Amino acid sequence: MLILGVETSSTQVSCALGGHEGVRSAAQVNRDQRHAELLAPMIEQVCRAAEVQYRELGAIAVGVGPGLFTGLRVGIATAKAMAFALRIPMIGVSSLDLLAFPLRFSPKTIVAVMDARRGEVFSATYRATPGGLQRLVEPQVGAPAELAEELRSHSGDHLLVGDGAVRYAEHFAPGKGIEHADRALAHPSAWALVQLAHAQAVREEFVAPEEIHPTYLRKPDAEANWVQRPGLLPPTAAGGRP
Repeated sequence: MLILGVETSSTQVSCALGGHEGVRSAAQVNRDQRHAELLAPMIEQVCRAAEVQYRELGAIAVGVGPGLFTGLRVGIATAKAMAFALRIPMIGVSSLDLLAFPLRFSPKTIVAVMDARRGEVFSATYRATPGGLQRLVEPQVGAPAELAEELRSHSGDHLLVGDGAVRYAEHFAPGKGIEHADRALAHPSAWALVQLAHAQAVREEFVAPEEIHPTYLRKPDAEANWVQRPGLLPPTAAGGRP
C-alpha cells in the first residue's frame, strides 16, 4: 500500500510517499506562515518524483498535532480533502511521536519538545522498546522552565529533541542528565510519518476522514485574545466570519 504523509504542525512543511519498501520520495521546506502556499506543490512534486498517480494511493497520513494552529489547519484540511476525493482512509499520528521516532534506538529517555509560542512548549516523553517507542508522558503544554525542572527532578538521562528545546535552550542546558539531539531533527517530518503510518496500516488501524481532528492542547491565539479582552464579542458573535 502506498501512503502519502503530510506534516505541517511546525514552521516546517513536509510531505513524503512510501510503503512497505520504505520512503520513496520526500520534500520539506521551513518557511514560517507559508503552509498554504507550499503544501499543494510539494505533494505534486513528491508524487511526480516517485512516479505515482494520486489514484494509486491507498491511504493519507497526517500529523495531527499538537502544533501551531494555522499549520495544523492547512495540513489536516488538505489531507482530508484528498482522502475524501480519492475515497481512501486516513491515519492520524501525533506530531510529538514523529519528533521522537528518529531517536527510537537511544537508550536514554526521549523528550519531544515543540515550540508552542506564547512562551510555552508542547512536550511528551518516550522510551525505546523492541517494537519502537513507548509514550511515558502524554502530550502536554506548559512553560519550558517547568518542564526543565520536572526533568531534573527525575533520575536518568534525557535526550531532548525539537525546536522548543532549541528556542528555550537556556532552560535546557546540557548536563545534569540532559542532552540535546541534532538540530536537523528539530521538526516533525513526513518521512517519519510514512514509516509510522505504514506500521498502523499493516494492523489496519485506519479511520475515515471525518474522524481526523487536530490536537491543539489549548485555544487558538485569536480565540484566547478575545477571551482576554472582556466586554468584546468574539468574531462569530459580532457578525464576523466563523
